[in-house]
Amino acid sequence: MSETHQTMKMLPGDEIRQIMWRYADRYDIQMAVMGARSVARGLIARLVADGERNTHAWTEGKNELYKAFDESGITAAGLDTEFGGIIEGPRNFALGLLAFELSWVDGGATTTSLINNLALGPIVEKGTPAQREKYMNACRPLQPGEDRKVWRGAFALTEPLPYVGVDTGVVSGRVSVARWEEGEEPLLQVEKRGRFLTNMAVANFVTAAVESGDPRIKSSCMVILEDTDEGVFDRGAPTLKLVHQLSNTQDPIFSLKVPASRIVGGYTVKDGVIVPNCTHSEIIEAVFARTRVTVGLMAAAKLLSAVEPVIRYQRGRFRGAAGIEPGTPRYDLGLQMKEDALQRLAEVWATGEAAASLGFETTRLFDAFTPAERQAQQTFAEQGVSGRGLLKFLRQPQADAVELLGLLAQPEEARDNARVETLLADPLVRYVWQSALCNMLCPATKLWNTGYGANVMREAVSLMGGYGITEDCPGFLFQKWTDMQLEATYEGPEVVQRRQISVTMNNEVFLAQVKAWSADLKRLAQAQPQTGAGAIAAAFDMWLWMRDHISSRKDAEGRPLAQNTRHGVLFPMADAISWLLAARSFLADIRELA
Repeated sequence: MSETHQTMKMLPGDEIRQIMWRYADRYDIQMAVMGARSVARGLIARLVADGERNTHAWTEGKNELYKAFDESGITAAGLDTEFGGIIEGPRNFALGLLAFELSWVDGGATTTSLINNLALGPIVEKGTPAQREKYMNACRPLQPGEDRKVWRGAFALTEPLPYVGVDTGVVSGRVSVARWEEGEEPLLQVEKRGRFLTNMAVANFVTAAVESGDPRIKSSCMVILEDTDEGVFDRGAPTLKLVHQLSNTQDPIFSLKVPASRIVGGYTVKDGVIVPNCTHSEIIEAVFARTRVTVGLMAAAKLLSAVEPVIRYQRGRFRGAAGIEPGTPRYDLGLQMKEDALQRLAEVWATGEAAASLGFETTRLFDAFTPAERQAQQTFAEQGVSGRGLLKFLRQPQADAVELLGLLAQPEEARDNARVETLLADPLVRYVWQSALCNMLCPATKLWNTGYGANVMREAVSLMGGYGITEDCPGFLFQKWTDMQLEATYEGPEVVQRRQISVTMNNEVFLAQVKAWSADLKRLAQAQPQTGAGAIAAAFDMWLWMRDHISSRKDAEGRPLAQNTRHGVLFPMADAISWLLAARSFLADIRELA
């Protein structure tokens, strides 16, 4: 007697997703997701349907987004609980889910919701306690009976060419000392021109990256600017974007006097020189290490949101035509009678699932890494280690992490579990392990989801035929595809992500992790060959072999293949490992359902 297999009648619902993405026990996150979904499929969908994407102007209708974000809990999800936040503990995963829900309808509106978190990012990651308290409280949504203005923020890194774009280390904005009286706090003069800055139509404060333009200020830094500061706070002309019209983006000009206490992270004075505690590069590294993943999840949502509109279109393609009767294959299945239509749609669906799995795994990893990172930084400060000394200090934890992963690669009954427990209890071992993973999964999520994902989204549009490029296409698929062209450049286009991966993929801890994954997948393939785990394991092994090969070979001219400028060699390796990481994450989520 043959076994009857159940088939899916719809995309996985919340009950399935909560298990796959590991938040079935988080009621606070579930409620935040429902709030975001109500805004996305209510106000945001109406704005898109009403043609609000067809103008660069920031209209009254678009401005209603802020009120909706405040009332639904989206704004509060980005704040610490002591300042009105609604998510306990690290919140990378929660913010990723909210971005996913909003992007199901529109990427520009999602950016509007996220930009406050980006503006607060430097303050959250590196700000002084006083800075965190002031600006988080200012951004807190109104409570019943309160009468105050809720602040909005903007993040000012990008400048008019040829300055900051991809190269975040080059800044034309300058900070100098305007006045410094004996016994008083220095007053700074900030000069900054911005380019493509989101939220500038409404921003009350801006976190701006500037370079020192004065010998009395030692290094670059980030400075908090307010719209009431003395000087010029010119919001600038709207940027004439062809996409993301539900976010306001402008090219501002700042020439302001601000107190030195606005230097993000604070400062010290040494021999008459102001020494910022954090350079702008250190702050940006801490902020962008996490926010790139959210952009990748925006791409995943667009891909998955395309599946049902394509099915409805293709199945109804011939209904109503002469001779097409209910119950016939052409009536019931339409274009999906054809293998090509089914296979291409399956690729869209699978890509969306894998992109979501990779993105959400990375956000969960960052949530786990955040306390480990803070504990490690405290240890570094107590031990007085920094710079090159840090490399030496972490040499033994690196070796221990490699040993740990080697043990985890063994079958559980064969490994030294007492040694495993000892190594897992070491906070520095956990730190170097999680750091190695974050440094790979973050750029891989951004590269694969927004790069390859944008190409697959074009397939989704084409599966709708000519209908796909019309304004009334169900699911707004054309708008989502064009939005993805911008999102692929956010926080560094593909080349930036490939460059990072080509460096961090050589971390011995990450390589040990790949070997451990391969061993686990091989065991799974033996027990359940239908999962495809054997193919992923073989691909990981092939990637490891190729990496070893290019590391020890030279070309016909005697140049090493693994030299960091050999992009034609290293970048395909970055693409390949990103594919494999996405496939492994997807399989891990499927196993969670078993």
